Amino acid sequence: MKSAFVGIIGRPNVGKSTLLNAILGEKIAITSSKPQTTRNAVRGIYTRMDGGEPACQFVFIDTPGIHKPKNKLGSYMTDTAIGTLKEVDAVLFLVDGPFEEKGGDAFILEKLKGIDTPVILVINKIDRIEPPVFEEIYKTYEAMGIFRDIIGTSALKDRNVDVLLEKLEELAEEGPMFFPPDMVTDHPERFLVSEIIREKLLLYLDEEVPHGVAVEIESYEELGTLTRIHAAIYCERQSHKGIIIGKGGRKLKGIGKAAREEIESLIGTKVYLELFVKVKEKWRDSSIAISNFGYKKD
Repeated sequence: MKSAFVGIIGRPNVGKSTLLNAILGEKIAITSSKPQTTRNAVRGIYTRMDGGEPACQFVFIDTPGIHKPKNKLGSYMTDTAIGTLKEVDAVLFLVDGPFEEKGGDAFILEKLKGIDTPVILVINKIDRIEPPVFEEIYKTYEAMGIFRDIIGTSALKDRNVDVLLEKLEELAEEGPMFFPPDMVTDHPERFLVSEIIREKLLLYLDEEVPHGVAVEIESYEELGTLTRIHAAIYCERQSHKGIIIGKGGRKLKGIGKAAREEIESLIGTKVYLELFVKVKEKWRDSSIAISNFGYKKD
């Protein structure tokens, strides 16, 4: 069989997590319209079976969007994404519009020029790109001469995702099976639960609040057909705490209800979810805090 580790990189909001979910056929990476949604490297496992036997297995690593850091958390996220380039057998570089010489794509391209790993350019969101514009984007990147293939996709509409997988299988080499065929991620349920809660926060909150929130699972008890989860939501300002809770606690209740329903679908049991909101000022610039929240190893 063939196997490979594949890194997914790109600027914030180009559709990296949406693409990973489309490849796997189920959701393991949270998505939102807000930039910097992904903070950790999220691993997804795709296995193609052939006649009951595994034919290929790809371990995808969805990385945080590469951006100019404004705090220690931002530096960790960018370092995580760039570090992935040295650890994988292939790289998917996602873009969703024309190349800008002074933009984030130019910064990423400079990093790609320094590696020997094969790179596939994925022009995502083709459902929003007019054909003449797509052709211009394609030709601009093709002239750079650094990509093994260039493929247009719409991860949201599941267009050409199968073509992308075929291209990856062509460049993959014979290798071992790293995970069981029915496994789609190696992240523990506690991690996935905390990410679901954070996704609902991103969906419910105003623009100025989401980047300053973190979720910590304080207790996780499996009691047969019921799972009890207590989670703390951390924000950086007292005023943000009030926004998260909302008038009469309605916003926090809405966040909790939406998260609970998705968690129940994920783990297959009834869920009792209790959320608390706490303030930890400037935690994104605290090495200890971002380590405690799981964003950095000591």
